Amino acid sequence: MGTRTARALATAAVVALALSAAATAAPPQRGVLVPGVALGGIHVGMSKQSVQRAWGTRFGRCRSCLHETWYFNYKPFAPQGAAVAFKGGRVSTVLTIWQPEGWRTSRGLTLGAAESQVTRLYPAALRESCSGYSALVLLGQRADSVFYVRDGELWGFGLMRPDSSPCP
Repeated sequence: MGTRTARALATAAVVALALSAAATAAPPQRGVLVPGVALGGIHVGMSKQSVQRAWGTRFGRCRSCLHETWYFNYKPFAPQGAAVAFKGGRVSTVLTIWQPEGWRTSRGLTLGAAESQVTRLYPAALRESCSGYSALVLLGQRADSVFYVRDGELWGFGLMRPDSSPCP
């Protein structure tokens, strides 16, 4: 086998490994919110390519969103999953959608918990009224963390740039 053939095979193997990693990537089934840092391994400011490496390329695009937004649903035509919005090609917001099972904070707070548990564990969170739900916002230096509450129950997590609205 010649040097040229060996290089071509090595390159093909690297490309195949990279593509197989991207194809198997998906939003985590048991994602974690680390307040002010990351949600499901996604950080505010990450590039689109970094999001694709972490969660893959199987996502839907929002057609009516102000900023480019990708939806990562666990099952086709089912709402549970997560979304990532971009400004200037970088993550500006990442959030869960429709209370996906298995998500929690780094302090053990799980989706579905009572609002009183959120305020007990994160007493500095500020309340903002949104249409049909509340957003409890924990301010951070690089990113704000959001606890979405509906009917007294924790429905979702969000992580966003400090200049973003928690009420999309």
